[in-house]
Amino acid sequence: MTEAAELPEAPAVAREVFGERFPDAVRYAELLADAGVRRGLIGPREVPRLWERHLLNCAVLSEAIDEGVSVCDVGSGAGLPGIPLALVRPDLNITLLEPLLRRTTFLTEVVELLGLDHVTVVRGRAEEVLGKLPPVHVVTARAVAPLERLAGWGVPLLRPYGEMLALKGDTAEEEVKAASAALSKLGAVSTSVVQVGEGIVDPLSTVVRVEVGESPGGVRFATKKAKAARARRRR
Repeated sequence: MTEAAELPEAPAVAREVFGERFPDAVRYAELLADAGVRRGLIGPREVPRLWERHLLNCAVLSEAIDEGVSVCDVGSGAGLPGIPLALVRPDLNITLLEPLLRRTTFLTEVVELLGLDHVTVVRGRAEEVLGKLPPVHVVTARAVAPLERLAGWGVPLLRPYGEMLALKGDTAEEEVKAASAALSKLGAVSTSVVQVGEGIVDPLSTVVRVEVGESPGGVRFATKKAKAARARRRR
């Protein structure tokens, strides 16, 4: 039996969440279960729980994002949470940022196949695109990395008074405490743990929200951005 054949039928709630883009959500799930596994983007054991643990878990992040803002999904990987978010929120301008070629190739194929005109795929690391990509309102992250490290990658990409939304698990509160000093140095003015997906996912999706002030990334990153801006003007 192929990995694609093991993909379970979409739960009824998925039709409500994805609405008219539900067929595209199904196609994306099929791509993850087939090409995603073959290319090593997700593990085969994830296929039976793709809907609950991945697609729906990511789609409900939309509850925490304002209308019409710009979003950068840092370390997008196989497109989680960026692709599910794009399917439920056509009002967002989303950038999928990913350093590995095999992943950006897959992401580009998915974006083109699903006709996600409001999504752009960029290959690179967060620290490499700093000053090259326009600052965004919201950074999303689902990478398996400590909050301090995620914030170091994502916060400098924000506009002043933007926010980073990191999907986390049961250790969210502990990570926030451990990263408190580092977040402050990165320009964070408020950090909270919120849960989204009531009536859709169980357990609820846990999100760490990091809000920044005038200088996202802190003094060091502000200086780096200024140098990059001057370099662009000279060109």
